[in-house]
Amino acid sequence: MNILLVGSGGREHALAWKIAQSPLLSRLVLAPGNPGMEALGETRPVKATDVEALVALAREIAADLVVIGPESAVDAGLADALAAANIPCFGPSRAAGQLESSKAFTKAFCVRHGLPTGAYVVCDEAAAAKAALADFSPPYVIKADGLAAGKGVVIAQTRAEAEAAIDDALGGRFGAAGARVVIEEFLDGEIGSLFALCDGTHALVFGHAQDHKRAYDGEQGPNTGGMGTYAPAPLFTDDLVERVRKELAEPAFAAIAAEGHPYRGVLFVEFMATAQGPKLVEFNVRFGDPECQVLMLRLESDLVPYLMACAKGELDRLPAPVWRDESAVCVVLAAQGYPDAPVTGAAITGAEAELGADVAIFHAGTVRDEAGVLRAAGGRVLNVCARGEDLVQARTRAYEAVSRIDLPGGFHRTDIGWRALAR
Repeated sequence: MNILLVGSGGREHALAWKIAQSPLLSRLVLAPGNPGMEALGETRPVKATDVEALVALAREIAADLVVIGPESAVDAGLADALAAANIPCFGPSRAAGQLESSKAFTKAFCVRHGLPTGAYVVCDEAAAAKAALADFSPPYVIKADGLAAGKGVVIAQTRAEAEAAIDDALGGRFGAAGARVVIEEFLDGEIGSLFALCDGTHALVFGHAQDHKRAYDGEQGPNTGGMGTYAPAPLFTDDLVERVRKELAEPAFAAIAAEGHPYRGVLFVEFMATAQGPKLVEFNVRFGDPECQVLMLRLESDLVPYLMACAKGELDRLPAPVWRDESAVCVVLAAQGYPDAPVTGAAITGAEAELGADVAIFHAGTVRDEAGVLRAAGGRVLNVCARGEDLVQARTRAYEAVSRIDLPGGFHRTDIGWRALAR
């Protein structure tokens, strides 16, 4: 098979790493890819949101399948354009992608279809939003409505902090994504990430993990796109997985299809395990980043048949995926100033050394300059991942690998997996 993988971050590097292992693969083209992905396939300098050029590229390489990595490509309508060109695609339509591209849409969707989630209000004017805070108790959850690369969420401990977050969002900090804000009830419990595949009709749970959103150790600092993940997590008992499947994932697939937008691809269900059961925090219409990284390290099955089955409506023909017994950990190395104002350009050393079969370093935000030097080019720069017999061994291996990498001014959390270790 000829496969075109769209995207350039750590999630896409992890997907490329796994796809490249498939015996079904003939040719892998990565658009635009990144320096770490160059060894896995051909990179082409086509942006993930350049729909016309991506469709042309898919035709040029006679792609048997296009795999959409980032939500920006979903929102740009890439799946719709590929469908019009009769090119199989793993990734939902733009309309189905509203489950991520608009938090206001998703909250109303949950109410329409009875999916468990917290109370909320949507505002597009600061005075009304600040007045609405009276209906909520601290901590206050303030979210930009649109796509903000995982940075549009503020959990404010005080009314003043909440009002400042409202002013930030509606004042243009997140551009068009912050034209509306969603104020949500704070859900008390333990957070989890579950993934489910759908081919428009049939659904299948496809792994789970636990991540760390705050920038600093001890769940301190601003929310980020994710500073690390681990799997499996003790949170995910068989009973909880079954409840999330029955109460959130499968009802979401059925409901979005009933509204005329059958879902084809992966749905990331971020939920809070509360005393009343799992409640939706948010949906994402792609693999999590950096959750995808630990999923790919643990996935024993060939990934490609599942991607193709989603695109072709044949998911019911495949068995449940097989997962390795080992644990996996991902530690994110971030640039100084992330998430607010990351400093780019720092030269990176040690990231391309061979560190063994159980260690993988995925590039999240890197470029190679004219002299061939690897440099930081984003907020999250590298994902250092490792497998082990258990969480302790996987974590030790990951941090040993981190110690061999030099990212001047960079930082990382040192407590990935603390919830599981605390048990």
